[in-house]
Amino acid sequence: MTLNTSQVSYYMTQRKKGVTQHISAMKAGISVRSGRRIEKAQWSKAGERHWRTRKDPLEAVWDSMLVPLLKERPALMPTTLLEMLQDKYPGQYPNSLRRTMQRRVREWKLQYGAEQEVMFRQRHQPGLRGLSDFTELKGVVVTIAGKLLAHKLYHF
Repeated sequence: MTLNTSQVSYYMTQRKKGVTQHISAMKAGISVRSGRRIEKAQWSKAGERHWRTRKDPLEAVWDSMLVPLLKERPALMPTTLLEMLQDKYPGQYPNSLRRTMQRRVREWKLQYGAEQEVMFRQRHQPGLRGLSDFTELKGVVVTIAGKLLAHKLYHF
């Protein structure tokens, strides 16, 4: 039987509390030998599976029927597509395929669907940046001691 991460975590928690290897292994539901392997760091998680565990139930209709529908009307919901299949092929596509259909449609939309709008949030922190501007005031006359002052207004 393979070890899972919760068993390893529980075993290590017990060991850090000062409990013996034998008792920690018993509490975690593993063998003492597995406990030794964990402590020597010879334990590793099982690799991720990269193969299918069952035949694709939508294989017969995905490319020929569902993808053209999604291209034509991308707003179609996966449950609507499943209901359509159930109407067209009674008894062949059970309700238990709903989650499979949702995953397939989500993956298709991510890969081939409409582009999503990209947003980059702008957070302005006070005192870090500022804008400044010079403006010429037309029609405003400024005099100092009776002399005309040619100036620009500075705005921050």
